[in-house]
Order: sequence, then structure tokens, then C-alpha cells
Amino acid sequence: MSFEFETKQMKLHWQILLALIFGATAGILFPGITPAVSWVGDLFMNALSLLIVPIIFFSIVTSIAGIRETGGAGLKKLGLRTMLFYLLTMIIAIGTGLLLVNLIEPGNHVQVGNVAEIPGDLMEQSSVREIILGFIPKNIFYAFTQNNTIPVILIAFLVGLNLPQISPEGRKSLTTLFKGGLEITMRITKMVISLSPVGIFAIVMKQFSTTSDFPALIQTILLYVLTVVAGLAIHTFVWLPLLLRFGFRVKPWLHLKNMSTPLLTAFSTASSGATLPLTLHAVEHNDGVSSKVTHFTIPLGASVNMDGTALLECVAVIFIAQAYGVELSVVQQILVVFTSLLCAIGAAAIPMAALVMMALILNVIGLPLEGIGLVIGVDRMLDMMRTTVNVYGDTCVAVMVAKSEGEKLQIDLRN
Repeated sequence: MSFEFETKQMKLHWQILLALIFGATAGILFPGITPAVSWVGDLFMNALSLLIVPIIFFSIVTSIAGIRETGGAGLKKLGLRTMLFYLLTMIIAIGTGLLLVNLIEPGNHVQVGNVAEIPGDLMEQSSVREIILGFIPKNIFYAFTQNNTIPVILIAFLVGLNLPQISPEGRKSLTTLFKGGLEITMRITKMVISLSPVGIFAIVMKQFSTTSDFPALIQTILLYVLTVVAGLAIHTFVWLPLLLRFGFRVKPWLHLKNMSTPLLTAFSTASSGATLPLTLHAVEHNDGVSSKVTHFTIPLGASVNMDGTALLECVAVIFIAQAYGVELSVVQQILVVFTSLLCAIGAAAIPMAALVMMALILNVIGLPLEGIGLVIGVDRMLDMMRTTVNVYGDTCVAVMVAKSEGEKLQIDLRN
């Protein structure tokens, strides 16, 4: 079943690549027919936008409720410590991406779209006070009907945190409802994603038909790729090793060597789920982490820890803003970081999580969803890299938790 799913995903990625090539070619050669085709891309973006609220709500509720329901007091303490370490590594990853995209400014080398088309409220500099006030809506139904993403995330967190505390009858009924809601939402999402080659063809055609400087556009996309790759490399080979070496007194390069099999598998398959058995074996047998810690932290990390994905989403959204000529304020960039962090928690269950997450964050900031067309063509290559970083982040957190529990590992400095 897993092999069949991976095969379908691979076919879809090739179809998207072909859609990108044909869309770019059609946009350059036949710009006059763009209005007759662009509505297909708008329809695809509307379908993605339609799914934003149910995806956020059901995925975050089920993820948080599942964590809260875990085991007894000792295991809950372990779970809290694990989540704190996962949040730490994701914040470091997003911070790295934020720093690089502002230093390199990959999107400032070309202008796509029209600044006049950007909503007026985006061009205004929102204050911290206004954003915080927006966290809690006056009307819960208004937040859901207006795709007001931040309040929906907050409501989902509150529901997920309190769901395990209600009566067993109510908890069972609501858990079944939310899991069923997530399942049906994922099925609809898969249907929409299966049509993505057609939608992306129309989006890319529109992007290229309205851009006169094609070499600059290609250069800009390559610069975006280099920015993401640099961020992933710094996170993997600098920050995480430093954290392991000085924070937890283990040998980071020996740990990296021990994880070579699951990391190479993650890179080749672009699937952290397919790598899970290999990751469990490597962490437990090569590093010496106890099965209690391994079998809790690694599966949990596959669900909620997305260092590489969160970094990429942060870079991609700010890159799209730069390409559209929109200068995001510090407060708005912090909002991007915050949303990237929260969305990553529920993203594992989402088909083509990067595409859907990007749509969620663009919706929060108010940028056009068609900006996804700028980055979707290189997503497969970056998908392999970010998945590898996701898996490596999981293994590092497993080591951190084991050391915080007082375990002696085979990669300890004194060994």
C-alpha cells in the first residue's frame, strides 16, 4: 500500500513538472490566450482555499488531542519535554530561513503581478496590538466563514487541549467526529491535488505571460532554491550539531554517521513515513537510545516535527512577497514564523503538505495564492532535501530527550 502511494506521488510530481514546462512555454509563445486559460488556475486556487479551514481545524485538533491522551504522568512529562524540544528545533529552522531570505532577497530580482492587485490591508503596517486582537474573534462563525486562519488555529488548539478532559462519552463521540472530519477532508484534498497539474499549468502560463524578463525570472527561482538549500544545510550541519555537542554532550558527527541509512532513504523516497522503521532501528541500536524514548519521540516527530518543511514555507512565502513587490513588516514576518510553526504541527497528514501549507500561510498574510506557481516547479527536488532534514531533526530530538532523561548513549562524548 505504501509503495503504491509512493508510486502515485512520483507520477504526480512528474506530471507537475511537465505542467510547469508546458505552462511556461505556452505563456512565452502564446500570451494572448492566457485570459482564456487563467480561470482554470483561479478555480484550482479557489479549491485549495476552500480546504484551508477544515484542514487546519481537523488536523490540529486531532494532533493535539492525540498528544494529550498519551499515557500516564511519566509519559505525559516525556511528551511535554519532547514537544518543547521539537518546538525549539523548528523555531531555530524557521529563524534560519527568515534570516537568509532577508539577507539574500531572492525575490527582489524580478517583478511579477501587480502591487495594485494586493489587498489594501496588506499594504498597511499592522501593529502587534492589532494582530493580537485578531487572535480572538468576536464571532466564531465569522472566523470560519472568512478564512480567518489565526483564530481558527487558536480555536483548534483550545479544542484539542480540552477534548481529553471531558466525559468519556462526549470525548468518544467528538473524537470520532473530528477523526472522521479529517479523513473526509483528506480524501477531498487528494482529489483536488490530483488535479494540480492542470491548475499549475494555467497558473504558470499566466505568470510567464505577464513577465517580460524571463532570464531574470529563472535566475530568481534558482536563487530561491539556493536560499532554501543554504538554510537546510546550516540547520543540519551547524545548528543541530552545536545543540547536540554543547547542549547534550554527545558526538554530533557520529550521530549523523549512525543515521546515514534512514537519511539516505528519506532523501530518495521524500517520505518520512516510509523511513520510520529504519529511523527507529538506527536511533535505538546505533545510538543506544532506549526503546521507551525511541518509540515515543520518533513516531510523534513524524507527525508534528517539520524542521525542513517549516523553514522552506517561511522562505517561500517571503520570497513570493518580494516577487510581488510587497515589503512585509517585521510584525508580518513574525506572523509568518508563527503560522509556519503552528501549521507544521498538523501538516504530516496532508497530501503534498508543502503546497497546502503554503496556501494556508499566503492566506494569513493576504498574498495571492497564485504565487505558488513561482515555486511549485522546484518543489520535488526541495521535497527530498526538506524530508531528510525533517527525519534528522526527529533523531536529534530523540537523543536530546534521552540525555535529558539521564540515559547513557553510545555517542556520549566520554565514550
